[in-house]
Amino acid sequence: MSSSVIPLLELGIGFIIFIMFLLLIILYFITRPKKIEVSTKKDSDDSLLTQNDENKSVKIQNYGKFTSNLSRESILDFMEFDEIVDNMIVRKNGTQFIMILQCNGVNYDLMSEDEKIGVEEGFVQFLNTLRFPIQLYVQSRTLNLRDIIEEYKSRIDNLTSEIEKIDAKLAQTTANKALREKLEFEKRRKVNILEYGINITDYVEKMSSNRNVLQQRTYVVVSYYSAEIGGNLDRWSKEEIYNMCFSELYTRCQNISSSLATSQVTSRILDSEELAELLYIAYNRDESEILQLSKILDAQYDSLYSTGKDVLQKKQEKLEQEINIAAIDMATDSILKADRLRQVEELEFQINKNEKIKQKASELVDTYKSQLNPRVYQLAKKEIEKTDDNKKQKPELQEAQTTSPRKKVVKRRRIED
Repeated sequence: MSSSVIPLLELGIGFIIFIMFLLLIILYFITRPKKIEVSTKKDSDDSLLTQNDENKSVKIQNYGKFTSNLSRESILDFMEFDEIVDNMIVRKNGTQFIMILQCNGVNYDLMSEDEKIGVEEGFVQFLNTLRFPIQLYVQSRTLNLRDIIEEYKSRIDNLTSEIEKIDAKLAQTTANKALREKLEFEKRRKVNILEYGINITDYVEKMSSNRNVLQQRTYVVVSYYSAEIGGNLDRWSKEEIYNMCFSELYTRCQNISSSLATSQVTSRILDSEELAELLYIAYNRDESEILQLSKILDAQYDSLYSTGKDVLQKKQEKLEQEINIAAIDMATDSILKADRLRQVEELEFQINKNEKIKQKASELVDTYKSQLNPRVYQLAKKEIEKTDDNKKQKPELQEAQTTSPRKKVVKRRRIED
């Protein structure tokens, strides 16, 4: 019994071991591809993380920079307008035209009640007269005072040069009192204006140091579509369409400005340069304070090369300045010489006055000679000749008359003593 059981047990144990070995082999083959997938997944995740990190670093380095090539078409699509022609903004491939009016504000709070009512009624009348759509646009700009300060300084320099010229004229005019008084009055007036200009310049420079000074501007945007012309547009050329749209927009803007004038609001049409500046500030809010469009245009950044004045032109301008200065000096010298000659003539006239009087009197006596007695005529002639002697003797007689009473008074005092 025991001998028959032992081989059965050995067979069962061997079978179980064989089955376990098979199970281990199956489990090995089942688990092996999973490990490969996990490793591949880990590798792919690591690569993705490294790529993301690299992309982030590239984005940080290229922040605010254009990494691709920008074409003219892409920039125009971003700016939403085609060009600026004849004080108009052209949009949508030449189908929409825009003209802009700049309006000046009114001190509404400082007005009386009647004036406020008049402004409100005028604005209501303006709204009632509108027959086409408009847009109101308000733009805030930092007040640029650099140009104003430069203009003030140039005027101050001109005033100082004028005062120096007046000083030079005063040094030359010593005899003529009337001209000297005029020059001194003109100098005082110029000096007062100069002091006032220096104070204003200092005040404006202090204001310019504060960058928070803002200026608000209001604009009225008037648009016109080429489809409003009517008919087939193919029969018209591009220039003809532009001209018709310009005339229509101009009449609309004139109507708006005249109707706004009833509410005491003045307006004017912006030219092409002002339109470019308006759009430049709208698209470049921060850079507009540093790079001004007017200075960019003056510096000719958009041109291929910049040219200066011709040498001959510079020489000609310098010669013209020298000629003007020499002409001014010659004119002043001639005026001063003429004034001196006039004074000399006046003195000569005063000296020769008595002789001219005697000559005139003798001529009058000669005219009435036929009507006079010969003895009277001779005596009159002698009296005319003696006038100088009598005038010379009169001061002596006056001195004698003034001294005689004094002598009498002295004699009386001596007698009384």
